[in-house]
Amino acid sequence: MMTSERKALILERIRTQGRLLAKAFAQEFALSEDTIRRDLREMAADGLLARVHGGALPVQPDLPDFSARRAIATSEKQRLGARAAQMIQPGQIVFLDGGTSNAEIARALPRSFAFTVATHSPTIAAELEKHPTAEVLLIGGRLYKHSMVAVGTLASNAIAGLRPDIFFLGTTAVHPRHGFSTGDFEEAAIKRQIALQSAATWSLVTLDKMDAVSPVTIMPLEAATGVIVPAAILPEQRQMFTAAGVTIVTCESKRG
Repeated sequence: MMTSERKALILERIRTQGRLLAKAFAQEFALSEDTIRRDLREMAADGLLARVHGGALPVQPDLPDFSARRAIATSEKQRLGARAAQMIQPGQIVFLDGGTSNAEIARALPRSFAFTVATHSPTIAAELEKHPTAEVLLIGGRLYKHSMVAVGTLASNAIAGLRPDIFFLGTTAVHPRHGFSTGDFEEAAIKRQIALQSAATWSLVTLDKMDAVSPVTIMPLEAATGVIVPAAILPEQRQMFTAAGVTIVTCESKRG
């Protein structure tokens, strides 16, 4: 097999499956694993893929920082956030992950009854400064500045004592095979811990996050209770959630 043919197959495999395992790929096509690894090195140098231990992932653009993300899909996030806020019931403990989508939930929270919001994000807590009925529990720890959330042992120990009724998970990518993912190991570990301790886990997923993979897996799709998505979701995107048994709630776009 020619080098150009191998590299085309590698790109196609990453596109369709979200990653490539060098050993399995070499065995499938009766090729040397060293040959595949050399191809991956060359392709990574050309910016065609991202090398990871044992294989490769799609190239992901650098995630913008928190301030820059505020301007991405703003109206879409507002609609999803408003729909998520409608799910909250009196007396519940609601855990809001960090992120700009969840900031929209904080802004839309009901004001007619009491409930508790736990968060490890100081920006989310600040959104609730003047909320009249929400009790706010702010989890501390080492600040991961990129996402403005607390991570590490201090945060984990504090979260261990909570049993939220509902957790709104923030994520940078959602893929049918690789589930919910993000860009940092410690951030992913905290998200995973909160999900395991919560009675229900929901995620707001904008269209730009679907069929994408970030470097660190948070959890598989089937570990989520449901997702709140735009009504413009494609049939194949809807299928990845229904196949995993995940409830889908859609939000219509505002009509002019």
